[in-house]
Amino acid sequence: MKIEVKAQDLLAFEGDTLIVNLFEGVERPDGATGAVDQALGGSITAAIRRKEFKGKLHERLLLHTTEPRSVTRVLVIGLGKQEECTLDRVRSASAEAMRHLRGVGAKTVGSIVHGAGIGGLQADQAACAVTEGALLGLYRFDKYQKPDDNGQKNIRTLTLLERDSAKIAAMREGVRRGRILAEAVSFARDLVNEPANTLTPSEMAARAKKMASGSGLTVKVLERADMKRLGMGALLGVAQGSHEPPKFIEVSYKGRKGKGVGPRLGLVGKGLTFDSGGISIKPSEGMEAMKGDMAGGATVLAAIKGIAELKLPVDVTAIVPATENLPSGTAQRPGDIVRAMNGKTIEVINTDAEGRLILADALCYACDKGLTHLVDVATLTGACVIALGSVRTGAFTNDAELMRQVKQASEAANEKIWELPMDEEYGEQIKSDCADMKNIGGRKAGPITGAKLLAHFVGKTPWVHLDIAGTAQTEKEYGYQVKGATGAMVRTLIYLAMGFGEAAKG
Repeated sequence: MKIEVKAQDLLAFEGDTLIVNLFEGVERPDGATGAVDQALGGSITAAIRRKEFKGKLHERLLLHTTEPRSVTRVLVIGLGKQEECTLDRVRSASAEAMRHLRGVGAKTVGSIVHGAGIGGLQADQAACAVTEGALLGLYRFDKYQKPDDNGQKNIRTLTLLERDSAKIAAMREGVRRGRILAEAVSFARDLVNEPANTLTPSEMAARAKKMASGSGLTVKVLERADMKRLGMGALLGVAQGSHEPPKFIEVSYKGRKGKGVGPRLGLVGKGLTFDSGGISIKPSEGMEAMKGDMAGGATVLAAIKGIAELKLPVDVTAIVPATENLPSGTAQRPGDIVRAMNGKTIEVINTDAEGRLILADALCYACDKGLTHLVDVATLTGACVIALGSVRTGAFTNDAELMRQVKQASEAANEKIWELPMDEEYGEQIKSDCADMKNIGGRKAGPITGAKLLAHFVGKTPWVHLDIAGTAQTEKEYGYQVKGATGAMVRTLIYLAMGFGEAAKG
C-alpha cells in the first residue's frame, strides 16, 4: 500500500473514502471533523445526538454521501478520551479504521493525522504512528490460501492530509520511519507464521541472506562442523535428533562508520524452527503452535533489518542459533550432559527445556565476538505465560542501566515488559549433582531459573533476557495486532538501538 502526505484541505480530497476522528464525550465536532460534519449536513452531530456514536476508542461510524462529492464514504473513528490520547492509541485507531475500510472495499483513502491537532502529539510522531497502525492492522498471512473475493480486497493508497504546509516535511519523515518499523514487524510475523516444513533452519538462514542483500548488512552462517570446532555442545545436543542440519546465523550492521570505538549491541534470538519437546515430548494438543518457537530469532533478524534501513549510527550484531528439536534414535536423552562453548557443563533433565541450551552457546559466541551489550529474545518458558499472560514480556538482567534503556525503548514502542528478580537463591534450583548445572529447576519460578541458567554464559557483559513466550502470538484481533504472530519486541529493539545511536552522537 502506498502512503503519501499532501498539503491539502480534507474536503478537496479525491478518493473513495475519508477518515476523520472524534474524542469521546464531544457533542459537536470542530476542526477538520467539524468541517466534514458541516459538509455532510450535520450527520456526525446527529449520530452523536441519537447516541449512535460516542467516540469511544475504536468505535466506528461509517457514513455514505448522498450527493455528488469527491468521496463516497466518510468513516469517523473514535479515539477515546482526549486526556488519554497517546501514540499507541493513534496506532490502534488507525489499524481498526483501515481494516474496517478494507472490509467494505475501499481503495483510495484520505485521512486526518490522528492526534496531531487537539490531541497534542507532534506531527511527525503522529504520522509515524498512523503509518505503523495502518500497515500492521492490514497485515495478513494468506500465501497458502486460495484467493477469494475477500482476498482481493486491498486498499491501494492512504493519503495523510494536512493544511499546514510547514508540517509536511516532518510528516513525510514520520511516514518513512513508520513504514520501516511496520515492515520490520511484518517480516518477523511472516517468519513466525510460516509452517515448519517450509521454514527449516536452512530456509531461515536463506531468508536472512536475502534480507541482508543490498541493505548494508553482512551475513555469516556457521555449519554443524563449525559449531563442533567451536565447542557448541549444548546447541549440537539439541540438534542431533533432527535430520535437518542446524544453522548458526550471524548478521552484522556497521553504523558507526569509522567513528572510533563505541558500544557494540548484540541481539540474540532463539531459533527453534520446530519444537516437539524431543524425547520429553509435548502433548499433541496445540503442538502445531511450536512452529513459532523461533519467534526470538525472527525478532532479532527483523530488528537489525529495521536498524539498517533507518541507518542508525550504532554497530549491531544479530545472532540466531537455528535448529529443530525432535525425537529420534539419535535424539538427546534426559540424563545426558552437554558442554557449552565456554566449557561449562549442563545436565539435561528435560529435553523440552532446549531453548536455554542453544542460547547458552549463542551467548558465549556473542561474548567472544566482543559485543559490549547483549539482549536475548526467546519464547523460553510456558511458566512466563502463566505469570504474565499475553500482556507483558518477562525481563531479566544482570545490569540495571541496560535494563533502564530497554524499559525506555519498550515504553517508546508501547511493548510492555515486566522485570522479574534474579536473586542469587534462585540459582540453587538448577544445581546439579553431576554437572555444573541442570537445565531445569522444577516447577517453582520457572522463568527465573531459565534466566539464571543463561546468566552463566554472559559473564560480566551487560545483558537483558526477554521471555516472549506469552507475547509472541495472539489469539484475537485487536488494534494493530492480528491473529497469529505479533512481532513482539521488534520495535523495542529498534528503539533501543536508536537510544544507543543518540548516546554515541552525544
